[in-house]
Amino acid sequence: MVVVEKIQEMKDIVKKLKKEGKTIGFVPTMGYLHEGHLSLVRKSKSQNDITIISIFVNQIQFGPNEDYDRYPRDFERDKNLAEKEGVDYVFYPSVKEMYPDDFKTVVSVKKITDIMCGKSRPGHFDGVATVVLKLFNIINPDRAYFGQKDAQQLAVIKQMVKDLNLDVEIVPCPIVREEDGLAMSSRNTYLSDDERKSATVLYRALSLAKDLIEKGERDVSKLKKAMEDLILREKYTRIDYIEFVNYDTFEPISKVEGKVLITLAVFVGTTRLIDNIVMEV
Repeated sequence: MVVVEKIQEMKDIVKKLKKEGKTIGFVPTMGYLHEGHLSLVRKSKSQNDITIISIFVNQIQFGPNEDYDRYPRDFERDKNLAEKEGVDYVFYPSVKEMYPDDFKTVVSVKKITDIMCGKSRPGHFDGVATVVLKLFNIINPDRAYFGQKDAQQLAVIKQMVKDLNLDVEIVPCPIVREEDGLAMSSRNTYLSDDERKSATVLYRALSLAKDLIEKGERDVSKLKKAMEDLILREKYTRIDYIEFVNYDTFEPISKVEGKVLITLAVFVGTTRLIDNIVMEV
């Protein structure tokens, strides 16, 4: 496994691989790898000759009072995990390398970023779209792998790829969960033991909505209320949002029909966690 820190070196390597006719799978990460990331790596390895991951905590997707400085980082640990999984290259650039002093460009995907995390975290998805487009231009992958847990991010990336005619296939991968249902996230490390127990309520609330829909409930306001009541029974929770949207258009809905994304963001203590499920009725 080779660690590459410079953009030009990474581009030269990719050029050589492409010349040899190799297919490239790419997994962008912010590091502190967990089983969710590693499932993306395995998927990439099963579909491509070469797998490249990036490890870069992207400061421009964090707001002024968010957790950029305390976001967990442990490159040695990540490197070992990546090597064990058979990653071929780790792209590990510095902030200066990605954003030199004269950097002036922002990529902005409209409309689908007006709700949910886009509303709660203004500018977040501009930061995501900008770094992902840069990474796609550097790595030039045939396929790129994203987890379904960040469903809105996935929608933003798909829209950007479509609108800008990028030559990369976006491969969505299922959410990986702990045994008690909590979606795996690098931010789970922030939780105290008691908060960790409360955090299972995100998936329990989604499961409750699924159960009610399967029993015939279609009214989104009633489903939201049931989810809210369950979440707020927990000691450490504060709801950021609960949204029901059409899976394809990301338009909010008032009645459950067709393919629906049920998604929520909840503060557990000071840690903001997200989760979602997809249902088709």
